Amino acid sequence: MNAQAALNAPLPAEGYAGDVSPQLAWQWVQAGQARLVDVRTDAEREWVGFVPGALGIAWKQWPGMAMNPGFDAEIQAAAKEGHALVLLCRSGVRSIAAAKRATELGVTAFNILEGFEGDPDEHAHRGLKGGWRHRGLPWRQN
Repeated sequence: MNAQAALNAPLPAEGYAGDVSPQLAWQWVQAGQARLVDVRTDAEREWVGFVPGALGIAWKQWPGMAMNPGFDAEIQAAAKEGHALVLLCRSGVRSIAAAKRATELGVTAFNILEGFEGDPDEHAHRGLKGGWRHRGLPWRQN
C-alpha cells in the first residue's frame, strides 16, 4: 500500500472501507466527513503523543495488549451519527484489524496508512519515515 497513491482517494481494501493517507484523513476530519479515532493504547497516546480532538478508543490495552472489551460498544457509539471513521494506530497495522472489526459491526471504517509514527528506519527509529507526525499534521505531546 502506498500513502502517496492515497493522497486524493481511498485505496481499496478487503474487509473494511479502504486505506487513506494521513493527509486525506485530516482533510475529511476538517470537512466533517469523518471522525478520527486513535486505536492506540492510552499509554501510547500519553507518552508518544496524540491528535487533539481525536477519540481515543483502544483496540488493545496496556499492559499485556489484551483486547479492549469495550471496543465494540465504543466504536459503534463513535459512528452513531452516521459518521465514517478514520482509524489511527502506531504504524497502520492495529488500525486495519480495528477497521475490519468496525466493519463487521456495520460501521464505515477506514485505515490511516503509516499510522501516527510511520515505519521504522534503518536504525529502527520511528517518526522519520512517514506517519501522522512526519507529515506535519496536528498533534501534541504531554
